[in-house]
Amino acid sequence: MDMTAPADHGDLNRKAALASISVATLLAAMKVWAVVSTGSSAMLGSLADTALDLVASLATLLGVWIAAMPDDHNHRFGHGKAEALAAMFQVVLISISAIGLAVRSVNQFVAGSRVAEAESGVIVSAIAMAATVALLLYQRHVIARTGSLAISTDNVHYKSDLFLNLAVIAALLLDKGLGIAGADAAFALGIALWLAWGAWGASQAAIEQLMDHEWPIEKRERFLAVVAQHPELKGLHDLRTRTSGNRDFVQFHVWVDGRMTVTEAHRVMDEIEDKLMAEFPGLEVLIHPDPEGLVDEQPLGAHDLLAPGPNGESPAELVQGAPGVQPAG
Repeated sequence: MDMTAPADHGDLNRKAALASISVATLLAAMKVWAVVSTGSSAMLGSLADTALDLVASLATLLGVWIAAMPDDHNHRFGHGKAEALAAMFQVVLISISAIGLAVRSVNQFVAGSRVAEAESGVIVSAIAMAATVALLLYQRHVIARTGSLAISTDNVHYKSDLFLNLAVIAALLLDKGLGIAGADAAFALGIALWLAWGAWGASQAAIEQLMDHEWPIEKRERFLAVVAQHPELKGLHDLRTRTSGNRDFVQFHVWVDGRMTVTEAHRVMDEIEDKLMAEFPGLEVLIHPDPEGLVDEQPLGAHDLLAPGPNGESPAELVQGAPGVQPAG
């Protein structure tokens, strides 16, 4: 588990976004020259994707910059959803690129257009692949430490760039080297479909954050395991979780001995928070103590999540869709 302080996440995310902008700027300039030299639609598609990478990386930089801003009076839960908005903006750009490239590839196939030469396109695509691999490795390092959605989305379409550049090389060699008519147009259409698929996949995580989707089951199981360690808890119920940018939020009710004083109950809550903060750095926690046996959340949220489900479900699985459980959002 990474223990990077949340305050450092914003700086790491900004550096990753600036690295993406630098790579996209370099590759766009090289691909303009390659398109002019080859006349290839597959290379044009690669250029369009790189140009949108540049715009998307600028949006990513803006998103992570805003997301790293501290809470203020109008945004008491922080600005983390700026990352999800930046990710959705990238999805829109990728989708537009895919549609435009598909239309051009069909037109080229009908017209029977051929590429002018292949050498410059192959060289540029090979350099682009090397630069993209270096960027992807750095992005993976940042994502592992910050969990940034915007950088993760950036990483998704840069991964697709590797296959895109391979496709460009194959298209140029088949069309110009082996004289296979329509190869360039066919590969361009394939690239368009690949971009569309990538846009669909990248949109899902952003939508989940914007809709305050519950944490994954594995993460909730970790959470419940930490809480269950406290000997004075009699149960946990009405659990709600969500993620915004690189910040996690959780709220829940716990049953404690009804004879406890307010001071004693407060001590227990503090001890639980300390354990959770050690396991989930930067976590925002809201705990409501109830006297043992009190149920005021029926029919939602009343099941004890520190006990097995009625049909043998794990406590984390009960958070999604089981009777008696209140989902977030």
